[in-house]
Amino acid sequence: MSRTARSSLTVVVALLFVAGWATNHFAAMIPVLRDREGLSATVLAGAFGVYALGLLPGLLGGGALSDRFGRRPVVLVGSTVAAAGNLLMLAWHPASGIYTGRLVVGVGVGLAMSAGTAWAADLAGRRGTTIAGTVLTAGFACGPLASGLIAQFVASSAALVVPFVVTVVLSLATVFAGLRVAADSSPPPPLSPLPSAHGGPAVVVPSDGRSVTHALSRSVPMALWVFSAVTVPVVVLAGRVGGGHSGPWLPGVASALALGSGVAVQIAARRAEWGPRAGVVGALLAAAGFAIAAVVDSSESVPLFVVVSVVLGSAYGLCLRAGLVDVESLTPPDHRGITIGIYYVCTYLGFGLPVLLEGLRSPVGTLVPLLCLTGLALAAGVVRSLQLRPTTTD
Repeated sequence: MSRTARSSLTVVVALLFVAGWATNHFAAMIPVLRDREGLSATVLAGAFGVYALGLLPGLLGGGALSDRFGRRPVVLVGSTVAAAGNLLMLAWHPASGIYTGRLVVGVGVGLAMSAGTAWAADLAGRRGTTIAGTVLTAGFACGPLASGLIAQFVASSAALVVPFVVTVVLSLATVFAGLRVAADSSPPPPLSPLPSAHGGPAVVVPSDGRSVTHALSRSVPMALWVFSAVTVPVVVLAGRVGGGHSGPWLPGVASALALGSGVAVQIAARRAEWGPRAGVVGALLAAAGFAIAAVVDSSESVPLFVVVSVVLGSAYGLCLRAGLVDVESLTPPDHRGITIGIYYVCTYLGFGLPVLLEGLRSPVGTLVPLLCLTGLALAAGVVRSLQLRPTTTD
């Protein structure tokens, strides 16, 4: 990789990290907004749904626009829009302001995520794609941690201001850095090395063997277990582990364990050059995690809560990485942005799982749904194993 490409990749990494931060730091601001502004739990929970309304078209639009107009302008516009959304929430605290700001943040982060991941892939191929997934996860984890610590230790009068200011400043700083890098690199050459299904030597696949359909048929079964895995310990189980261990720190611990495990396993997979069968392991870990979650939900065991957070966090990391590698390897370069956008949209379907599980809790309980998820994750692992059976291209 040339020095210019390496410098550009560093800036892309920073943009993606801050996009993850700008997305998730709001989680730490929920108790502050509730206490200082008197916003109800229902209003604040609804802000997450509004965010998704902006995120999904942002993901699809960002990918398609970056395929047509280039990666850098779409990423920089997205990061600027995300900064504007957080600035709006800083200046406008009522429910209408929070909803509007979260919607704007969703659109901006969606643009930055899909176009930024495609930009990283253009610059560094499979390595760039996996780095993009890792730094996004790190941003998701660090945003709420940093904003929570800031809100905890600054003067109470500044607890609502400083975290938003820090987030806006970081977003704008990375935009200014992005303005200084070279324009988008050329797409990768027509022949791209694919890792062996068995983790062995790479196999070169001609460009006419790539297709959006092929990429999505491999990546979507992985996408469905990305956020569905990580939201179970963070959202569902953290509210169930009771006794003397209940409190606002539990979601933070679950986030740190799950997302931290997701980052660690992605770094390990990249350094060890794990092949596509790592996705099979991710699906199997998701199945095991859902089975353990069924026990935790009924027993409220803290040790098992820690275990399931690590297991499902590792499943999140492996499934995210496997799907992104599939998209990079199997998509024609001129359709990579929109394909990444579709893949990310499928991952975010997992955010509906906690709502579904809580809705089923009264009529049927959670044991049966979680065991059904165990079976579906096992089926996804089997499907991927069959997809990776030796062929002339895979």
